[in-house]
Amino acid sequence: MTRKILHVDMDAFFAQVEQRDHPQYRGHPLVVGSPERRGVVAAASYEARKFGVYSAMPSSIAQQKCDHLIFVSPRFDVYRDVSLAIRAIFARFTELIEPLSLDEAYLDVTHNFINERSATRLAQTIQNLILEELNLTCSVGVSYNKFLAKMASGMQKPFGITVITPKHSQAFLEALPIAKFYGVGEQTTKKMHALGIYDGKDLKARSREELKLHFGKAGETYYRCVRGQDDRPVTPNRPTKSVGAEQTYATDLIEQHDIAEAIDEIIHILLPRLMRENFHGQTLTLKVRFADFTSMTRSKTFSTPIPHDAKLLTAYFWQLFALLPKAPIRLMGLTLQSEQEGFTQQLSLFD
Repeated sequence: MTRKILHVDMDAFFAQVEQRDHPQYRGHPLVVGSPERRGVVAAASYEARKFGVYSAMPSSIAQQKCDHLIFVSPRFDVYRDVSLAIRAIFARFTELIEPLSLDEAYLDVTHNFINERSATRLAQTIQNLILEELNLTCSVGVSYNKFLAKMASGMQKPFGITVITPKHSQAFLEALPIAKFYGVGEQTTKKMHALGIYDGKDLKARSREELKLHFGKAGETYYRCVRGQDDRPVTPNRPTKSVGAEQTYATDLIEQHDIAEAIDEIIHILLPRLMRENFHGQTLTLKVRFADFTSMTRSKTFSTPIPHDAKLLTAYFWQLFALLPKAPIRLMGLTLQSEQEGFTQQLSLFD
């Protein structure tokens, strides 16, 4: 039986909650985060996005792009309560709910409590209930696996529904620019382009062996995803044991100023993820892959959870980095774990 999977993604969740609760902010460019120089944007309203302001952007750059930007301090207790109310709506239809963060979740509605055969109609029902009961909008991706549902949910934001059927999935994936594939970041996009891979059709033409040669284990993932293959089940109550960010560099990092810029970039990717997940951990792990493809990790465990503070995380990053040998670097990543022994896998294409 073909599965029916939904990926529900709230639209600019933190910012939308602030605009809902504070009418004076509606229609104005708003970000959730700190305006301090080393602050970072945790969420940006759609009005702010028109100025080129996005999540994970340093606050200083956001202010340069929009001089009348409104900064609002995050209220994570409120966001968590709203998230629970959203999940309660999901639970009216299925028990197979896998939250990814406060603002998104997978639902397996193949078998659902109201015996609705159309996943699209069910998506519309859920979307309308969230709007009517919570005065918030979401976008929904509908497909036969998690990867495609995730891809679909971002296609028609805000307040959109996108359906990718088995019949049309290959045409959709082949036409998709490589940078639009979920999990393919800026550096990987550059490497793909250097190999002549610009869209899904180009990617699909490459063999499994070639992709694994250039991208390692991720090559297997790329090979499967461009063929619409993803058999991962929707797993309820999946605990978040770690949150991380890593970057692969098209040119090896050698100079100190390049390494400093790279560290700053990783922190500004990681911090919004920690905020979105409301995740607090005590073990920080630095992963580095050198130009000769050898890898090393260094970890430090603290007695109390590490605060969501860019300056502090940067200082800890440098402390761990100082424990490594000096050599050209092709990859760096930082992961925060909830316990010393645990799951340290980086966010990948299918996470």
